[in-house]
Amino acid sequence: MAARPQRGGKARRLATGVAVLAATAGVLSAVNTPAGADTTAAPGHRQDRTVDVQLLSFNDLHGNLEPPQGSSGTVTETQADGTTKSVPAGGVEYLASSLRKARAGHPYSVTAAGGDMIGASPLMSGLFHDEPTIEALNKLDLDVTSVGNHEFDEGRAELKRMQKGGCHPKDGCFEEGKKFKGADFPYLAANVTDEKTGKPLLKPYTVWKHKGVKIGFIGVTLEGTPDIVTAEGVKGLKFHDEVKTVNKYAKELYRKGVKSIVTLIHEGGMPASSSYNYDCDSPGAGSGVSGPIVDIAKHLSPKVDALVTGHTHQAYACTIPDPSGTPRTVTSAASFGRLYTDTTLTYDRRTGDIVRTSVKGADSANHVVNREQPKAADMTSLIGRWNKLAAPIANKPVGYVSAEIPGRGSTAYETPLGDVITDAQLEALSPADKGGAQLSLMNPGGIRSDLAYKASGNEGDGVVTYGEAFTVQPFTNMMNVIDLTGAQLISGLQQQVSGSNENSPKILQVSKGFTYTLDLTKSGKDRIVTDSVKLNGEPIDPAKTYRVAMNEFLAGGGDGFPAFKEGKNKLVGASDLEAFTSYLGAHSSASSPLTPPAADRITVKK
Repeated sequence: MAARPQRGGKARRLATGVAVLAATAGVLSAVNTPAGADTTAAPGHRQDRTVDVQLLSFNDLHGNLEPPQGSSGTVTETQADGTTKSVPAGGVEYLASSLRKARAGHPYSVTAAGGDMIGASPLMSGLFHDEPTIEALNKLDLDVTSVGNHEFDEGRAELKRMQKGGCHPKDGCFEEGKKFKGADFPYLAANVTDEKTGKPLLKPYTVWKHKGVKIGFIGVTLEGTPDIVTAEGVKGLKFHDEVKTVNKYAKELYRKGVKSIVTLIHEGGMPASSSYNYDCDSPGAGSGVSGPIVDIAKHLSPKVDALVTGHTHQAYACTIPDPSGTPRTVTSAASFGRLYTDTTLTYDRRTGDIVRTSVKGADSANHVVNREQPKAADMTSLIGRWNKLAAPIANKPVGYVSAEIPGRGSTAYETPLGDVITDAQLEALSPADKGGAQLSLMNPGGIRSDLAYKASGNEGDGVVTYGEAFTVQPFTNMMNVIDLTGAQLISGLQQQVSGSNENSPKILQVSKGFTYTLDLTKSGKDRIVTDSVKLNGEPIDPAKTYRVAMNEFLAGGGDGFPAFKEGKNKLVGASDLEAFTSYLGAHSSASSPLTPPAADRITVKK
């Protein structure tokens, strides 16, 4: 019989699945039930004591229903001889096939996600306020997800609509005769409360149940969400400490008799290798991963048995000891549906808890969502339906490129696409009546993809469609031009590598004519060589006022740049997407396509 998880009044059939890797049961190995075995035999048999529950998970889908383009649509795989290769991956047609194949034959399987399912989405989903993605996730049989920061891009009311359904308050229903039904699965937001009432915005946790097995899921987003989302998106909400929140609800679940607990947390780490199959437990448990999730994992209550993480778009499957020293699985499946994680949770029916012993290597692993397998027909139909609605807008050519222009997929601090975008913004806002901008700055997180050369449809190689441009700049942030003194501008540059950004630098993209040196041999704000900061060859004068273009998110201090909130004489211009598409149209043609810039404005000293 299929499992029926608790869903606040909504119950639906769970597809079952097969665990790819067997769990290690340690001291209870003698009483372990073999993977896939039926555990419904008469009570009293030793084999009945434990059962393997398959946990399938992914994170940071960001509405990527179609296979992502460029490097955003590949994963790096380490081969047996130590070399690496790039493997095409992702696309919800293939993700559905992968998950369904993984579940086949296993009676205990639950699918969970670590947030950012929606937001910063390609045009096909973003144009329709991500209704297509929620519909796809329902078809994927997703059981539960935490919220991520991007779930708040359009504000709390829109997030609740994603959960409960209903047509968009302004744009209405997108398909004649159809009303958006909302998510079949619960969105969890344990650490997000209403400022006035103090009550959680959404459910803090849910309990998955099947044949006597009970597993609690607690969902949180990073406490710093307000720093990376527009102020309007989080208005009236308070975001709390992740560890304190999870520990609070873990106790509550224990009091209710739920002793097997998984935390879904939209915060993550950085593995030492970019390969999805890198062993981050070598030479020791969790030694190959760093970042915020490590400290969080070390302080979360031992009552929590596993962590599904996200946010950093990295791939890892590690074991980080909990406060009692017991190994605990911590996973992340990169982003955009390119990977899924298969974790085996060995459930002890007598204690109601997960058996956690030495789980290194055998308990959890990431798997490629490869594009060589058959597509899921229902997802193909879904994509075709929504693409038909989006086609008149999405397929319009807006420019031409001679080669791929790396953006999101680049590992460099300054990216070629970052140069194109800032140049576009400067050109759009430099006229006196448009703001008189002298330079432009762009937050790297706002560049969501590469600008691919290979055709995504029938437009031909090198043709940039509106849909592809939208995928790069999906937020439609309005551009601002503000007055900043030279001192404030330099302070903003220093905030790239200090304060909240010290441990994970956010290097702004800069327009032509603006140059400086980033010295990584130093620490904190000293990494910015102040006397190297120049505009058109002239040193920045701390006392002089400059007109600086940037999107409204950055101008509001987003991404840890409070210096920019001090800007004066703000002028609001066109959207970032409009500036980008106008630039492509003005600077490229079929006979003279745009070439990738050199990306040589920031000199990096290592």
